[in-house]
Amino acid sequence: MVWTPNKVTFLRVLAGFAAVALFGRGVWANLLAVALTITSIALDALDGHIARKKKMATAVGAQIDILGDRIIENMFFTYFAVVGMVSLWLPMLFFARGAATDFLRGLALKAGHSGWGANTLLQSAWGRALVCSRWSRAAYAVMKCVCFCYLGLELALTRGPVALLGPVTLNIHAAIRLGAEVLAWSTGAFCVIRGLPVLWDGWKFLAGSLVAGKAGKSTEGEVA
Repeated sequence: MVWTPNKVTFLRVLAGFAAVALFGRGVWANLLAVALTITSIALDALDGHIARKKKMATAVGAQIDILGDRIIENMFFTYFAVVGMVSLWLPMLFFARGAATDFLRGLALKAGHSGWGANTLLQSAWGRALVCSRWSRAAYAVMKCVCFCYLGLELALTRGPVALLGPVTLNIHAAIRLGAEVLAWSTGAFCVIRGLPVLWDGWKFLAGSLVAGKAGKSTEGEVA
């Protein structure tokens, strides 16, 4: 079997689905879900490595990779919001940010802009560094992995009929909960920050396209 970046993306989405399906089904199922979560995030790095090593990077492949990211983010945060471990505003934030940036990226892709290189939608150096650089992508992946694993371990260690830690004091429980809130909102904040360059340059691109479209229609009307 020849592994391609898109096949790896599909596999990591399956691992994410399996992880979420196992959460809340007992201590050992939660621990297995944490292991699958780590696997899913690690596969995110693998598909990029394969794309670079085998020179298989394409604009469509980049969009599929982003789609995989969106599925994983929304799936995990929605589950943890449903069980009351994070605020409902977090999955709403991720969904809104992802919908807006992906809409602008899609418009730019149709106009010939790629996700990287000289023809990228992002014009500023700081924007490309914040969105496209390896350090930024790695930092974001690590934050999501730590956040999801922390919440999964909290399920295994402190919740359910057979918690591994046994009964915990209110102070310990409050400290664990505080750590979860800090991790979840920090991940959400970094998600928004990484989306700002896309929103800024994408909005300028959209505004320019609308102006050009109106000018074209006006010219056609004059000719007619």
